[in-house]
Amino acid sequence: MSDSGRSTANFSWRTLCPPLQWWHRVTPTTLKADLLAALTGAIVVIPQGVAFATIAGMPPIYGLYAGMVPAIIAAFFGSSWHLVSGPTTAASIVLYSLLSVQAEPGSAAYVQLALTLTFLVGLTQLILGLVRMGTLVNFISHSVVIGFTSGAAILIATHQLDHFFGLSIAKGGEFFTILSNIIQHLDETGIPILAVSMATLIAGILCRRWIPQVPYMIIALAAGTLLSYVLDWMMNGASGISRIGALSGSLPPLSVPDFSLTTLRTLAPGVVAVTLLALTEAISIARAMALRSGQTIHANQEFIAQGLSNLVGSFFSSYVATGSFNRSGLNYESGARTPLAAAGSGLILIGLVTLVAPWVGIIPHAAMAGVLLLVAWGLIDLHHIQQTIRSSHSETVIMGFTFLATLLFNLEIAILLGVMLSLGVYLARTSHPQVIARVPDPAHPRRRFTSAGKLPECPHVRVIRIDGSLFFAAIPAIQEQLELLAPPHTQLILIASGINFIDLAGAEFLATVAEKHRAAGGGLALVRLKTRPKKLLIQGGYLKILGEDQIFSSKKEAIQATFSRLTPNLCHTCSVPVFRECAGVLHHELPDMHVAA
Repeated sequence: MSDSGRSTANFSWRTLCPPLQWWHRVTPTTLKADLLAALTGAIVVIPQGVAFATIAGMPPIYGLYAGMVPAIIAAFFGSSWHLVSGPTTAASIVLYSLLSVQAEPGSAAYVQLALTLTFLVGLTQLILGLVRMGTLVNFISHSVVIGFTSGAAILIATHQLDHFFGLSIAKGGEFFTILSNIIQHLDETGIPILAVSMATLIAGILCRRWIPQVPYMIIALAAGTLLSYVLDWMMNGASGISRIGALSGSLPPLSVPDFSLTTLRTLAPGVVAVTLLALTEAISIARAMALRSGQTIHANQEFIAQGLSNLVGSFFSSYVATGSFNRSGLNYESGARTPLAAAGSGLILIGLVTLVAPWVGIIPHAAMAGVLLLVAWGLIDLHHIQQTIRSSHSETVIMGFTFLATLLFNLEIAILLGVMLSLGVYLARTSHPQVIARVPDPAHPRRRFTSAGKLPECPHVRVIRIDGSLFFAAIPAIQEQLELLAPPHTQLILIASGINFIDLAGAEFLATVAEKHRAAGGGLALVRLKTRPKKLLIQGGYLKILGEDQIFSSKKEAIQATFSRLTPNLCHTCSVPVFRECAGVLHHELPDMHVAA
């Protein structure tokens, strides 16, 4: 086989089997580091998995199932060395929002819907990866993510307040309804239950503050559980403290999603929102880890990995899994060197579940509520919220709109509305590119060009710069500005270095401007036209209308060519010698300086 053929084969195999791209990094040293990181990750995911399953409305053991098979599949098929997949807060709250109106949380029907949704999300992710739509996640702006996660945090906290205070109120309902019910029943607060909640909360806060290297969830749950048993003993079992209950210590059982048309139609509207959220979360975390490790992330490969992890996971009792920031960061900080660490955490978790499942059942609901309030608080990114408010009015509106939509509507609707608003703001910006008049600055020793402002302009020659794409949505705004800055009777020199893209409407517009100026005695010259826009003008035949001799590589060339076409009478009657070339016509003594580019 030739070298080129061998290279092509290697590329294909490396693409189809991602471990080939990093397997050479595996050594006895890295294996030891990965094993320690995997053990740490497996221990941490136990309280997290139970907590996130509670948020999702799933039986607690399903949170552990979601950290097993998906973590292994995503590690082997992804491009990131440190990304760890599994249950997450955001995915769990979206799942609850979607499915709680369709079935009773925790019921067999609810679990069946969750598994089917996971399959559909995985299938969508896989297809997007295969057709190379990795850039799709870029349409979810950072402001949308901040607004959504902040709103989700409020919802998480609100849904746990009944367990936090020990109240018996109806589950479900809208945000303001739940909050109103909590306030009305506060006088029914169970003091022992509140004591456990507060002890958990305080222990978690102190742990995060003073010993951040220790998983705060484990310490917080241990403190709350210990206090609950002390209170039970002191009150002879009459404390009213309820517990999660015993969990199955078995391996994840095989499961089959429901492919009936009724179920598929029920879940279809939410698939896109969950898919976008899960992919955005995974890619964002993978990129954040890559910046710290100096790695390159391939978004399409991550799409494929996330899709396969959810597809396969749906047959192993896993609900929607995606990249976890906490566990990925812990994986990196624990010294993980290759994806074997993430895969190992899933394998070790399978073994640990058989040992710790009976102990998880003794955790009080109140302690879990205290931990989830800490999780919710951690989701509110105060630093970036303040930064956004200070720096951008439009991004603040997007963030605030998404936040309110998250509280008022279903979460999937909030995400889609946030994305639509982001795209609307983006289109509004790009459809109003800068159109600036430029003139030589008489105060500058080299007469460099600057924005016209209050400086005098030549009545016959106008230099205009456009910064932005020349496409159909931008034409009206550009046309309005050009008519003000460069009337048709003038010689228009258009600086095109800031134009990266021209569509057919933009090409037609340039041809129309050129014809209108020529008909009125003026003209149109293009300076520093980029290759891609020029190629379109050539292929569409528009360059013949514009004139090939009207394309210049510098302003100096364009101005000299333009002045050679002006009639002497125009310049003799002009009292504004703006350009150096004016001196040759008016016999003025201007500094013998060239026109700066």
